[in-house]
Amino acid sequence: MPAAEARLESMQGDDLPQATAKPAPQAQHGDAHQPSGSAVILRVLRVSLHVGFAVLLLVAVVRLAVAGLSPFTTGAGLGLALLLAAVYLLGTVLEKRHAANSGRFDPKPYARWWLAVVGFLWLLLMLISPDFAWMAFPLFFLQLHILPRRTALPAIAASTALLVAAMWFHNRGAGADALQLAMVLGPVFGAAFAVVTGLAYRALYVEAENQRLAAEELRRTRAELARSQHDAGVLAERERLAREIHDTLAQGFSSIVLMGRSAENALDAGDDVAARDRLRTVRETAASNLAEARNFVRGLGSPELDESSLADTLRRLCSKTEAEAAARGATLRCRFELQGTPRPLPNPYRTTLLRAAQSSLANVWAHAHAGTAVVTLSFLDAEVTMDVFDDGAGFDPAAAAAAASRGDGTGVGLKSLRERLAALDGSLDVESAPGEGTVVAVRLPLGAGNPVPEAAS
Repeated sequence: MPAAEARLESMQGDDLPQATAKPAPQAQHGDAHQPSGSAVILRVLRVSLHVGFAVLLLVAVVRLAVAGLSPFTTGAGLGLALLLAAVYLLGTVLEKRHAANSGRFDPKPYARWWLAVVGFLWLLLMLISPDFAWMAFPLFFLQLHILPRRTALPAIAASTALLVAAMWFHNRGAGADALQLAMVLGPVFGAAFAVVTGLAYRALYVEAENQRLAAEELRRTRAELARSQHDAGVLAERERLAREIHDTLAQGFSSIVLMGRSAENALDAGDDVAARDRLRTVRETAASNLAEARNFVRGLGSPELDESSLADTLRRLCSKTEAEAAARGATLRCRFELQGTPRPLPNPYRTTLLRAAQSSLANVWAHAHAGTAVVTLSFLDAEVTMDVFDDGAGFDPAAAAAAASRGDGTGVGLKSLRERLAALDGSLDVESAPGEGTVVAVRLPLGAGNPVPEAAS
């Protein structure tokens, strides 16, 4: 807003608007943006100014027609009056069209020339008939509006002097040589009233422009905020889907691929029983993936948690991990341990703990070459924890973080898990080194901020 206010302040100097103030842009946007009170007042003043000019010109023309002057004088006066009406109407119409559509011809650079022509025609008409003198008052308002203040005030003073001189000139023609006091006081008081009213009009105009610019900036800010919120929502949803796909579908597909290869090897070796067992595991994994896909598209938790407690689900996960490792010809002993008294957990907690276990165990049987894996779920006074330990090959956590930053789709498991836990004010610690196994420790706080119950685990 400071820039807008500075521009409006400059209007009180050289950069004034043209013949008539622009209509409030709110009217162009339908009922949603109604004109302000000051804008309505400005509109009424503009209409009153134009109507007053037209009425005074019409009265002067009628009196000229019935004054009984010479045909040449009457004809010249009527011609000049018609030309003045045309010039005045042309200027106001062009300005109105530009105000409604800024792409049309802009008459502002020619506003002062337009005012000069109007003033010159008015002076010629005053020489013909004194009845045109009263048109000076709407012209005073135009001078205040179009010209800078330092120029408008001298112009009004000069117009007042010419008005007094014209009235005295016509008074002499009527046989009275003396300059009467009314001839001076009337135009002077009229000019003073026009100046005061014009300054008030200008103040209202600046206020209306401030309100219009503030409304435009507010609408622009709201639109930018809506766009940023939309973009943030799209990004958050994209990240959510990426986490869900990595922790469920991607791991399931990886298991299907490995089990399929194992089934092929069993068939090549003539072991139909093993092949049938591998294909059954493939079918179960595919069915589980389908259920997961349907649930996370609807924004729900894991379907496994809908059917049993978290502890039972983790216990079955350990058994499944053992079976998948055995299908690949590896020996992996995976067991589940429960410590403490189970407490009701909100659904986001259960889902996050399950995803953490799934991701960790998938890494164990796919990469760690471990012989033992232990999943420990512990309920403490202020938090629930889950540790996933394996005695496998281990890895360098810093190298894993670098792989996640490459953006090639690898190494994103820990990053995804950290994001899940951060959303719940939880934490993730990974302790590992090449050849020394791995411990993935998950911590989630318990307290009044997590009141959503579930069936006791």
